[in-house]
Formats: sequence, C-alpha cells, structure tokens
Amino acid sequence: MNLKGHINISDEVRSALSKSEPVVALESTIISHGMPYPQNYETALQVENIVRENRATPATIAIINGIIRIGLYDTDLEFLSSDKNILKASRRDMPVIVAGKMSAATTVSATMICAALAGIRIFATGGIGGVHRNASNTFDISADLTELAQTDVAVVSAGVKSIFGYRINTRIP
Repeated sequence: MNLKGHINISDEVRSALSKSEPVVALESTIISHGMPYPQNYETALQVENIVRENRATPATIAIINGIIRIGLYDTDLEFLSSDKNILKASRRDMPVIVAGKMSAATTVSATMICAALAGIRIFATGGIGGVHRNASNTFDISADLTELAQTDVAVVSAGVKSIFGYRINTRIP
C-alpha cells in the first residue's frame, strides 16, 4: 500500500518510534463529536499531558485536509475542537475522506488502522463501540468490534458501550 503524500507522522512521534520509545495512539472523535468547546480542547491537551507524564509520546490521530495525521500540534487540536465541519471517520469512510481532501476525527476502528500503519502498537481510549438497538434487524454493529479482530494494535479502554435494547426486567426464555 502506497500512502506517500497521504500520511504525515509528526516529528515527535517519528523520533519516539525510531528510538523504540513508547508511543500511545489516541482517537480524535471525542474531541470533535464528544464534548463542547472549549472543554474538548482542554481535555485533549490534558490527555496528551497525562501520556507524557507517564513517559510515553502521545499520537492523537485525525485526518486533516485529506492527510492522515499521526501526532497533532496544538493548532490541529484547536481546529478539531472548534470547526463545525469535522466529519467522523470509521474504517469505511477513510478512503472517501482522504480522496476528497476532507477533515475528520477518527473513531476507534480508524485510529487502530492508522496506528498500525505508523507502527504504533498501543492505543488508549475511553470506550469502544458496541451493538446497537435492533441489530438483529439493522445489523448496526460498531466497526470497532470487528477491527479488534483484524488489526494488530492493543486497545486499552474503559469498556464497551453495552448492548442496547434489553430492559433490566426483560426475561429471556
């Protein structure tokens, strides 16, 4: 796969990888689609600082103007935090977003793919997607779940979004 011109690894991340130092991938959907501004920007900076305080290099991942960016600058985080036109990229969306030179925050599945392309083996996130209500009819199952089986990146997560649709008092025959 030739990604020349479509992927940019920051100097900080490239340096850490070349020295075999720990690098932690971070998704960007929480920045653009999870919290209001400016809390989203402040949280993104805090998470990166926590990674640094624990002697690893943060590699927040996003697609900006069609370029897969591995490791973001503060100005990139500000852009993702405040711009209202940031898309949400899962595995299936990445080719269209890159080809269209659009900007998108990466979901867990997209972040895993990008991390693997860069040689990053560890990814930390708040939570991974789950199975949505009426999935037996809609097949609405998060791409995060299948990506875990396909991509060689360890995901450290607070948990999975639970299976939706069952009430606590529902009896299963």
